[in-house]
Amino acid sequence: MNSGTSASSAVSTNLAAVSARRWRPPRLIESPLARWAALLGIASYLALAFATIDVNWARVSEGVVRAARLFESFLSPNFTSRWSDIQQGTIESLTMTVTATVAGVLLAVPIGLGAARNLAPWWLYGICRGVIAMSRALQDIIVAIFFVAMFGFGPFAGFLTLTVSTIGFLSKLLADDIEEIDPGQVEAIRATGAGFWQVIDFAVASQVIPRLIGLTAYKVDINFRESSVIGIVGAGGIGATLNTALDRYEFDTAGAILLIIIGIVMACEYGAGAIRKRFA
Repeated sequence: MNSGTSASSAVSTNLAAVSARRWRPPRLIESPLARWAALLGIASYLALAFATIDVNWARVSEGVVRAARLFESFLSPNFTSRWSDIQQGTIESLTMTVTATVAGVLLAVPIGLGAARNLAPWWLYGICRGVIAMSRALQDIIVAIFFVAMFGFGPFAGFLTLTVSTIGFLSKLLADDIEEIDPGQVEAIRATGAGFWQVIDFAVASQVIPRLIGLTAYKVDINFRESSVIGIVGAGGIGATLNTALDRYEFDTAGAILLIIIGIVMACEYGAGAIRKRFA
């Protein structure tokens, strides 16, 4: 009896000692010499990279002064002198945001379905993944420059840019969500003899629609912010008005425009959060 008790206590002590040891993840590089060599190489590369940055300190000092003037303009924004331009740019940005999001969602849903490995045949999967990769390959402002060169200045180029951005964003995340759905529901619906669209309706849509609604609301927020950026290259919207105000050093007008952008982005953020909370 005593021997059994002592044996069990010894086992408990050993287990406690093992659990008390601090667990450490395996090292990426086992050799200490190789680790230090890698760290030295990274530090040397960063030092050389920073050394090659040509900084014009005189221009930096001038920019700091202009930045101070811009931040001071937030205290006395001018909404009146260029209100017609501000109003037109804001309407263009909101129009581009809504229409591009709607068009992007309508195109992203079939592309996302085709890019899901567990639903689409291999040839359709390859085509749709290629479309997603192409729509995500370039940054929005580069795409905007391309469309401005093709169709000229104005909100149409911005609409196309935001549509492409929405397709790449939503179809990629939608396809990933479809690939992670519960396969049991899909198999159960297929076992009843349901066709492809019935499987999509009863087994897939019920699992991914709440996520799609949340992502769409989030993309509205992103598209409005992007519309403020692509307008700088001539794709219309409030960004073009902001760029004109900055070029003319009308910092009080620029401050007013930035306050409008911040207010609309905050409204979109809170609205998107409420929608995601409602459908989560």
